[in-house]
Order: sequence, then structure tokens, then C-alpha cells
Amino acid sequence: MGEPKRVLKVLMLPWLAHGHISPFLQLAKKLSKRNTFIYLCSTPINLLSVTKKLSTPYTESIKLVEINLPTLPNLPPHYHTTNGLPPHLMDTLKEAFKMSKPELLDIYCSLKPDFVIHDCAVMWVGEVAWSVGIPTIDFVTFSAAFTSFYLKEMVAPLGEFPFDRIHIHEFENDKVLPVINGITADDFERVNPTDSCNLRLIKSSREIEGKYIDYVTRTSKRQVIPIGLLVDQEPLIEDDSLGLIHWLNKKEKRSCVFVSFGSEYFLTSEEMEEIAHGLELCNLNFIWVVRVSKEKDGIKVEDVLPKGFFERVGERGRVVEGWAPQTMILSHQSIGGFLSHCGWSSILESITFGVPIIAMPMHVDQPLNARLVVEVGVGLEIEREGTSGKVNREVVAKVVREVVLGTRGDHVRKKVREISNDLMSKGEDEIDELTKRLIHINQERKHTM
Repeated sequence: MGEPKRVLKVLMLPWLAHGHISPFLQLAKKLSKRNTFIYLCSTPINLLSVTKKLSTPYTESIKLVEINLPTLPNLPPHYHTTNGLPPHLMDTLKEAFKMSKPELLDIYCSLKPDFVIHDCAVMWVGEVAWSVGIPTIDFVTFSAAFTSFYLKEMVAPLGEFPFDRIHIHEFENDKVLPVINGITADDFERVNPTDSCNLRLIKSSREIEGKYIDYVTRTSKRQVIPIGLLVDQEPLIEDDSLGLIHWLNKKEKRSCVFVSFGSEYFLTSEEMEEIAHGLELCNLNFIWVVRVSKEKDGIKVEDVLPKGFFERVGERGRVVEGWAPQTMILSHQSIGGFLSHCGWSSILESITFGVPIIAMPMHVDQPLNARLVVEVGVGLEIEREGTSGKVNREVVAKVVREVVLGTRGDHVRKKVREISNDLMSKGEDEIDELTKRLIHINQERKHTM
């Protein structure tokens, strides 16, 4: 394959979502600096975005490998990603991914990596590797808190579950358990003791989730290794993003709110309207990433926002369609709050850059992540109305202002900066330890072959 000789060769295979691919890419970059050659495998549509994030030093130690999914009805190649995927096609995407097992087997046999690090959301990937004798490590891209909740039904009485103020009964329903991204709790814990390394990596840190990491460690069949937040702290500034930077440069320090709800969830028209009015009422500067489904051809951002919205907010608001450079924005000194869906990657990015969180969770792990944000003290949650779950514009405006400017938000703003500084001073000890562990396992394995 032409790669330079290195101590280790590792193939990584994340689930087909940007929120999963991003931490794999950051882990790949960190390992590549430690004499490891990385193959990062995904679909062509996902790798297009990854290519932009690989600068010259990394192209010598990270090779992108395409895996081509079969084209099923209603699932052309541009839908071989969760980004912008219509929700009703998610099961079709999972089916297509599993149908790619023969091609994945060919990739394994051709590249012969020392290890496969795969997403916990696609445990079957490990089984394909075991069939040709390649040791595997699974990587949890969810929070340790959510993973704890996911495991508790299978391995521990409810009384041992470590949440304090988090009301877990709200999440004990079919929307969360027993299936996440197509895997069951039994799949999550299924392991081949002969060909697996019995290691579980988790994208987290003890500074944020110490007791939940301990819980996952006690209840897993593998040794759990937290490997840090894996946030890209050197985001590339693209030409089409310069306008946002210039706009932010004109604003006062910590005076702006960044608003984004991830790459998979589409707001309902009612949610869109209430958030829009909430941003009007809060009277703060904001950047809002608005997403419209790819199925809605010809629909523009102006069509889904309240009439006259742009005229009323004027210069204090910027609306971006589809995508914005999130880490670049969060790292800017003018950002004073992040109105977020509470995807785990978004939470960790906000904490990394010391930005307090306005939590507005949508589905799957996000409601529980939002409770964690409040428990750790790095944000406040926008409470929905009763059993209807409706969003209220006045509540949106009130919580946004409280987090950015209010006295109740003083502790939140102080706490998130404190954790950010602690993590910054800690460095990358977890990655160093992981590298040593992989080298040791590989050497032991070669001695026994």
C-alpha cells in the first residue's frame, strides 16, 4: 500500500454518522503522531468531508479507505450517511451497511491491520475481523452516563445506577431501549474472548464523568479506557466561513449564542417557530444553523422561518443553512453560550472551549446527556411543557439569557471554564497509555503466534 514502516497498523471503522466519524478521526490523528499507521474506513460520501480535515502531515500516516454499500431502493450513494438522511431511511442504511460484509472482509484480508477499532454501534464489524484472526477493540462514542444507563438493565439492579439528579424513569421507554442504532444490549456486550482484546475505549474524561466511567468499568466484560474528549482544537477556516468570523470579530466578548441541533435531527415547524421567536425575545447576538431535509427540494431557509424574522433580528443574527464550522465558532471569544441538542460530541466541544450549554435535547441519548450537563454544572436545560413536550419561546429566551448573562448562570460560566482549563493542563496522558497498551498487546500476540 506504500505506507511508511511503523510500529502498528490500525484500521478504524465508525458508524456512518458525522458525530461518530469525527472522534474516530481525532483518535486517528493522535495515534498517527505515535508511530501508528491508520486506515480510516467509511463510505465515499462521508470520506469527502474527512478529506478536507486531513492536512499534509496526516496524509502520510492516515489513509482513507472506501467501503461501498449496495444501492438499495431509495438509498442512492449520497444517502450512504446519516447526515441529512430522511429519518424513515435509517433502517435501510443499517441494512445496506450490514450487506457490505463481503467487501469489508476483502478490506481486512488485503490490508492485514494489527487491530480493528470499530464503533460500538456496529459490533458486527468486530465479528468479521475475528473470522480472519484480527484482534478488535470497540469504541464507545456515547457518554459514559448514557452507556451506564444502557447497560444497567442487563447487568445491575436499578438501585446501583449512579445518577443523582437525573430522573432516569423518563428514559425507560422503547425510544431508547432496547435498541440503539440497530444494536441490542446483548449485542453491545457480545465478545469473542479469543480474538478480541477485551478493551473498550470511551470518548470521555474522569473530570466530567468519573463515576459513570467507573460504572461502565464494573459492568462491562472489557477493560474500559477513557481516551479524552477528542475535539479538534485546530479547526480549518474555509473561505465560505470567513464572513462568520468577520461578523463575530465585531461582537463583544462572550456576547453571542451559537445555535445548532446536529446533523441528524430535523426540527418540526412548531419547534422552528418557537426557537426563532425565542431568539428574537432574548435580544442577544446569535448564529443559527438551520437544516432542511434533502427531500424538500426547492425549500429555502426563508420558507421555514417566521415571516419577517430576518428583518426583525437585523444585524444581531446570522442564519446558516445546513452546516457551519462548529469548532471554529465555539472557539471564538465572542461566543458566550451554545444552544444545543446535546449530542455527545457537541457537549464535549463546548466544554473544551469553555462555552456554557443551553440544553435542548431531541432524541436517543440527548435527553440524558442534557441532565448530565446540568449535573456537572456546565449548563442549564430548556424545560418543555408538560406531557406535550412543546417548546415555549419565552422559556427559550429566559434560559438563553440566564446562561449568557444572568446571575443564575454565573456558576455555569465559571464551572465550564474551570473544567476546560483542567482538561487543557492534563494533556494527552490517556492517548499515551493507550498506545503503550496496543504495542504491548501486539508484541505478546506475535510471540504466541
